[in-house]
Amino acid sequence: MAPSKKNMKATKKFEKTHLKGVLERRKVTAKIKQKHQMKDKAKQRKSKDAEFFGKDGKPRPKGPKDRQVNDMSVDDFFKGGFEDIIDDEKANKKRKRDEPKADGEEDESDSDAVEPQPVASDSEDDGENEDDAGMNQAAMDALAEKDPEFYKFLKENDPDALDFDDNADLAEVDELSAGEDSEAEEEQPKKKQKKAKKVEEEEEEAEGDSKELTTTIVAGWRKNMKEKQSLRATRQVVLAFRCAAHLNEDDIDEDSQQKWTINSPEVFNDILVLALREIPVVINHHLPVKESASGRVYVQTDSKKFNTLSLLLKTYTSAIMHLLGTLSDDRTLKLTLSAITPILPYLLSFKKLIKALAKAVVNFWAQPASSETTRITAFLVVRRLVTIGDKGIRETVLKSVYQGLVQGCRITNHQTVQGINLMKNSAAELWGIDPAVGYTTAFSFIRQLAIHLRNSIVHNKNDSFRMVYNWQFTHSLDFWSCVLAYHCTPEKEAEAGKESQLKLLVYPLVQVTLGAMRLIPTALYFPLRFHLVRALLRTSRATDTYIPLASPLLEVLASAEMKKPPKNTTLKAFDFAVSYKASKSYLRTRVYQDGVGEQVVELLGEFMHLWSKSIAFPELALPVVIQLKRWLKQSRSRSQGNKNAKLAAQLVLLVQKLEANAKFVEEKRAKVDFAPKDRAQVDNFLRDFDAAKTPLGAYIIGQRKSRAEKAKLLEEARKDDDKKRRDEEKAALEDDDMMDSDEDMEDDDEDDEDEDEDMGDEFDVEDDEEDEEDDE
Repeated sequence: MAPSKKNMKATKKFEKTHLKGVLERRKVTAKIKQKHQMKDKAKQRKSKDAEFFGKDGKPRPKGPKDRQVNDMSVDDFFKGGFEDIIDDEKANKKRKRDEPKADGEEDESDSDAVEPQPVASDSEDDGENEDDAGMNQAAMDALAEKDPEFYKFLKENDPDALDFDDNADLAEVDELSAGEDSEAEEEQPKKKQKKAKKVEEEEEEAEGDSKELTTTIVAGWRKNMKEKQSLRATRQVVLAFRCAAHLNEDDIDEDSQQKWTINSPEVFNDILVLALREIPVVINHHLPVKESASGRVYVQTDSKKFNTLSLLLKTYTSAIMHLLGTLSDDRTLKLTLSAITPILPYLLSFKKLIKALAKAVVNFWAQPASSETTRITAFLVVRRLVTIGDKGIRETVLKSVYQGLVQGCRITNHQTVQGINLMKNSAAELWGIDPAVGYTTAFSFIRQLAIHLRNSIVHNKNDSFRMVYNWQFTHSLDFWSCVLAYHCTPEKEAEAGKESQLKLLVYPLVQVTLGAMRLIPTALYFPLRFHLVRALLRTSRATDTYIPLASPLLEVLASAEMKKPPKNTTLKAFDFAVSYKASKSYLRTRVYQDGVGEQVVELLGEFMHLWSKSIAFPELALPVVIQLKRWLKQSRSRSQGNKNAKLAAQLVLLVQKLEANAKFVEEKRAKVDFAPKDRAQVDNFLRDFDAAKTPLGAYIIGQRKSRAEKAKLLEEARKDDDKKRRDEEKAALEDDDMMDSDEDMEDDDEDDEDEDEDMGDEFDVEDDEEDEEDDE
């Protein structure tokens, strides 16, 4: 049906008179809706954390509904208990919608914007904040390449738009400081105001147009920062600190010239000490950090002051990270790393910066060349970051720590083994700060080790086993045993009031360790087997879990290496502490067989000592005693025995102690009046009895003392050998220098002789020419 003439006239009239205004109103309405939507999204992101705050900025106490939700178990939640909560929320919303809004509520809604908000509650990136930063020099360079005509137009008509200064954004700090100074001046009398202005003018004249940094300028900054907490002086110190961090670098662009030049070591030291010690104090004065009882940290991130100081913090942190890569002195490294800890709460919003900072600090913690002081200081920074960070930050830091540990234990010797043990013992603490994040990350890394083991078994090639048989894999398994031994003890669980989540990882870790132990059961890799047995012994002792370790040790005795008689050799004793593989020259030698025998006796005794008070010890020791007696009987054979009297004597003594301990437990067990089904009484059997007073316990403690004394003597002998070797190398270098100097002197003498001969030849030629002239 075609439109009538009347409708067409009305349409044309509407288009002529009203259409333009309607479209403009629609655009304005759409923009307003878009702004409201963006505000609603921002409020939704922060609503979860805003529940923790009251009007005074402190965390609110939890209400009955919060306790109801938190105390509800997962089963109750999925059974329908959450429906009541949803109904309550709907009723509250309906009641709020029906009731008129009071004036006080409007005031509270307006004041929400200035309340302190939790930092980085989500693990989102700070991309939105970076987008709002505006144009920079890199964007202008890209514009010059893509649209040179428009760039030329800007250059001719608005050249100020193309001038970018790295320090321009920091000028906002001066404005903020100027505002505070003006407020303070209003409160002061006029005489003091005039005096303060004169002091400022004198400081500006002292700085002048010169870019050279002096001790006088640094002293003035220090005075203003200590007495007035001046942000203007802090900004100048940050700029000078950045110049000091990039000192003597040739790769600085000509366009980005530094504001200050440092020509004196004293000035360099003063500006470093001032920046590292005073800047965190000034920032904390203007932006105090609030910490709740649960250890959560809050900073007022919605204030103008935080937005202004955020660039200052980023610049300061970036300069610290750059400075860390140039330092080698332990005292300076300790001071620099310690300065990072106070500013960590302000950096939680900047995810990329936190990730880079964590990697830089972990690098010093994991470096083999780092001293013990540097490692401990770096670890304290990492621990603080894990404590105050959210789940995303914690997961990132834990991954960085594990990667640093794996990279730092690639080389293991007497010089690095102490640092590796320090890393493993310190890092084990981090996985218990947040049990949920610790469990997920630990499970993923143990699963990764299991995948490596499976690939080496499935792809049975020549070098496939090297994925497992290396120091990194060995230390990784040992590290996870340290983690479980640290957090799954009965004492830790009693403090927490519940079983640790990490205890669920005992079974997969034991399976992976036993699989790696039996991957290649040859005599070359007996040292690796002993390392893994020690790791499982630690796990079994701490978690009170039975792990069958007697069979891997008895397999060593049943091998061909230990059955045949050894050969005499002049090789030195094999060091099992820093080796996971023996060279072929040690096979079938008395030195290697004695060492393997000592390891088997020690580890088998330690394993049986764990259960020396168990009510089932006689049944547990019986198969071990039978196997050892059978091996001793075969060793005495004239045709097939290995005829190693030293090893046989050690095993005979161990068998005697096992039998004596079994008899001791049987005597105690005969006096009980409960059945095996009474688990509580079975577990309490001899629980309070001192293990050192058992026959096996007394023997093991004596063996530990003798091994400790022997290890001490070997360590002293090794240090003496290293000292002699260094002295010999130093003497050899001095002799080489003397030889080189003597050769240089001989070369100089030969050159002088050649010059004298050349000069004599010249004189002879001149004499001949003169004689010819006389003859003419």
